[in-house]
Amino acid sequence: MPIPLPEPVAAYFAADRDDGDLVALCFTENAVVVDERQTHTGRDAIRAWQAEASAKVSYTVDPFAVSEEGGRTVVTGRVAGDFPGSPVDLRYAFALNGDKIARLEITR
Repeated sequence: MPIPLPEPVAAYFAADRDDGDLVALCFTENAVVVDERQTHTGRDAIRAWQAEASAKVSYTVDPFAVSEEGGRTVVTGRVAGDFPGSPVDLRYAFALNGDKIARLEITR
């Protein structure tokens, strides 16, 4: 059973299955993504980050928990794919600005 997610967060996970361009559109123009200790700022950098991640491995994310922490929406998702250590549970901390994502931090 899917968990209820704020619309921008649900849109991100839906786009992540399909297209880096759609992922980038989920973010504000100057949004920041922090993943694997690297920071990507702006839609163009986010688009490149998503394209690179998708080119390296094939994966799916199944969100299974959501909470609010310090003004952020934190989603825990099981990431499974063709990478060493699969599957792994990751935390996605989203800071929203209206109907877009302003910041996303992905951690273990």
